[in-house]
Amino acid sequence: MELDFERCYRAVDSRDQRFDGWFFTAVTSTGIYCRPSCPAITPKRENVTFYPSAAAAQRAGFRACKRCRPDAAPGSPEWDVRADLVGRAMRLIGDGVVDREGVPGLASRLGYTERHLNRMLTAELGAGPLALARAQRAQTARILIETTDLGLAEIAFASGFGSVRQFNDTIQEVYAQPPSQLRERRPVRAAEAGTISLRLAYRSPLHIPALLDFLDQRALPGVEERSGNTYRRGLVLPHGSATAALTPADRWVSASLRLTDVRDLAPAVARCRRLFDLDADPDAVDATLGADVALSASIKTEPGVRVPRAVDGFEMAVRAIVGQQVSVAGARTTLTRMIRAAGGFDGSQLVGFPAARAVADLPDSAFGMPAARRETIRRLAEAVADGKIDLEPGADREESVARLMELPGIGAWTAGYVAMRAIGDPDVFLPTDLAVRRGAAALGLPATPKALERHAERWRPWRSYALIRLWRAS
Repeated sequence: MELDFERCYRAVDSRDQRFDGWFFTAVTSTGIYCRPSCPAITPKRENVTFYPSAAAAQRAGFRACKRCRPDAAPGSPEWDVRADLVGRAMRLIGDGVVDREGVPGLASRLGYTERHLNRMLTAELGAGPLALARAQRAQTARILIETTDLGLAEIAFASGFGSVRQFNDTIQEVYAQPPSQLRERRPVRAAEAGTISLRLAYRSPLHIPALLDFLDQRALPGVEERSGNTYRRGLVLPHGSATAALTPADRWVSASLRLTDVRDLAPAVARCRRLFDLDADPDAVDATLGADVALSASIKTEPGVRVPRAVDGFEMAVRAIVGQQVSVAGARTTLTRMIRAAGGFDGSQLVGFPAARAVADLPDSAFGMPAARRETIRRLAEAVADGKIDLEPGADREESVARLMELPGIGAWTAGYVAMRAIGDPDVFLPTDLAVRRGAAALGLPATPKALERHAERWRPWRSYALIRLWRAS
């Protein structure tokens, strides 16, 4: 990633929060690195170097600023937008794949050699997959040190470090103090026992009602719920189950996580960020869409509308299939029946969606839908369980869509919906969707599918965001 010095320096000099996560500022005179919006005095030009990732700054010997906490900045929106190797790798690293499977596992998932993967990431981010995962481990460890009463040795292994020594050395190097000192400096907490509380930063603006209304209308009883401005849901994570409570506030979302296994902290955070689309660049999206007169009023009155995504790709694909020809309320009833049949509810807490294998093994009576659609879900579940269809964050978007459409009963609408919400494609458009056409008509746009699709070309590469606005307009 090439960083234009003048543009970056202007962002630092103006403390522009929009650039947090896009790049990091390293100051040679102090040996620290910051986010662009750091409130400290602007460093002299000759003392500044810019890096595309926190890992690259750490690799160059800089330690994190204690004032602006650059390691907790929003992620770069590039990794959500890009569908290439680097974007896919960054999404998987964020989900904790390197901690669980190592670099060989990451390379295998992506279909490249370790050497090529390391070369590509180093060229663009100034650090390879191990260094990028190490930077994430340090942030995970800091959260656990400051928000739990776990022993430091437990935190070391829960964060993904291979040894206590490695943990101690990394924390000292990144934060310029040992773990024990970080714990002494931790803020006073009022969190419930067993709960990890943290803030998930985002780039303003964030249109909170649009996000919560969308999720609330489609909420599955026993899996997710909304109470005021707080959204809660169950999660199925690599090492166990969890529940997350997310409350949007100014500049961050307050998150309370209850994890069966603290090793799941990083993937839980990654999935919550993905669900709320917190790494988006709303200014870039709104600038493109706002150039269209038909959408300009919507942009002015409701800036920062996000695309609600998914914590589970398979769950989202099943939802899309069930919702093809029924109302949102009807889809909710059908899905609830399936979850109950799979033994998903225990009555005491929210749970995650059943695994693909559990759904594939359900009896016919559990589906409550026409036989053809039931078989589509079965075939999807078997394909996901067998690894033939990838719906995870690092999936190849084009390949996943193509394989979805090979299944009988899955057409362009369903595959596009899954690509948008499960795989994170920001440029999906569904011109045949009835609600989209109603919304288009309400805004004075062409209402026929072909004419609307032609008009939507001007919204690239953000047509998924336009889609959400048309749904709201309907």
